Amino acid sequence: MTKEQIVQTLLDTKVVAVIRVDNADELVDTAIALNKGGVKALEITVTSPGAIDAIKEAGKRLGSEAIVGVGSVLDPETARMAILAGAQFVVGPAFSRELIEMCQRYSVVCIPGAYTPTEIVQAWQAGADFVKIFPASSLGPSFIKDIKGPLPQVRVTPTGGINLENAAEFIKAGASFVGVGGALVNKKLIAEKKWDELTALAKQYIDAVKDV
Repeated sequence: MTKEQIVQTLLDTKVVAVIRVDNADELVDTAIALNKGGVKALEITVTSPGAIDAIKEAGKRLGSEAIVGVGSVLDPETARMAILAGAQFVVGPAFSRELIEMCQRYSVVCIPGAYTPTEIVQAWQAGADFVKIFPASSLGPSFIKDIKGPLPQVRVTPTGGINLENAAEFIKAGASFVGVGGALVNKKLIAEKKWDELTALAKQYIDAVKDV
């Protein structure tokens, strides 16, 4: 996919699964199960063991059915490793100009984190494709609505504390999409290898936001 197509997929799907697990063997199976439920954007965090190899394998097995990205990236060196393994978007917990520059060098979608209006504007001016509002749990949907007032041009995505009850509210408030971690990437279901149930949970999230 081109960078523009990846951006459009993120906008269309409205849900990014933030995959953080303790066992490297579970990463790819988790990504596949979530994708079967309709989640096309899969963020494999580098804090998970075997993340780089999983990005490569998941991309190979899912092909055009999904876009596979990397999350929790703090520095450009890690971003480059993930990009060379096939990561199609890069997500960071905080604003890093060097991270954005690395993504631009490879024409890969970059989503740095921010918390304040100043950080959001700095990230956008530096060339971020989206700005991740993190942690969103302490801010709520009203923060997104307030930010979009003076900054309607900035594409923002909340992460942290997103669940089935509030995902649609964040979209209604103006979020381009939501990043969902533990509430979707259920560690109990993964540990018990209940892949069908994980797929069903993923579908619930897609259904919750599709008509917003």
